[in-house]
Amino acid sequence: MKVGVISDTHDRLPTFRRAISLFERLKLAAVFHAGDYIAPFAAQLIHADRLAAPLHCVYGNNDGEREGLKALLPGIQDGPLRIELGGRKIVMHHFIDWLKPDDMKGADVVITGHTHQVVNEMSNSTLVLNPGECCGWVSDRCTVAILDLEGLSAEIVEVHE
Repeated sequence: MKVGVISDTHDRLPTFRRAISLFERLKLAAVFHAGDYIAPFAAQLIHADRLAAPLHCVYGNNDGEREGLKALLPGIQDGPLRIELGGRKIVMHHFIDWLKPDDMKGADVVITGHTHQVVNEMSNSTLVLNPGECCGWVSDRCTVAILDLEGLSAEIVEVHE
């Protein structure tokens, strides 16, 4: 089972659209967004009515218009979010430093964002994954991850025009 992982879209619609188009083409089983949409107008791109796959999402530190985001993304919540999918336990929060050791206990995958830097590494038996930034504001690269839950691995994909 493959899922898409995205974070830090920061209202940058062109890169966000390209990432969502990639996810749609790949026909992924689910999409995880680790926060920092910023405004509801940007979150409309990933709204449940538009996205073919189930969406799991958390707020980021820059998501100030929470009521508007909640109206579009009814499942959005403060982290940590815990999901079991494809036989794997997934924990997601916007920033890894906000996770306590107990939050990560038993997790097969830990998904974060916030730093705008890619992390794709095994720590003991847990895959720690930060897809980098979709917006490209800091690195000038729009990156997302394709997470393979069966093989417990992820591919970082740079999304181009």
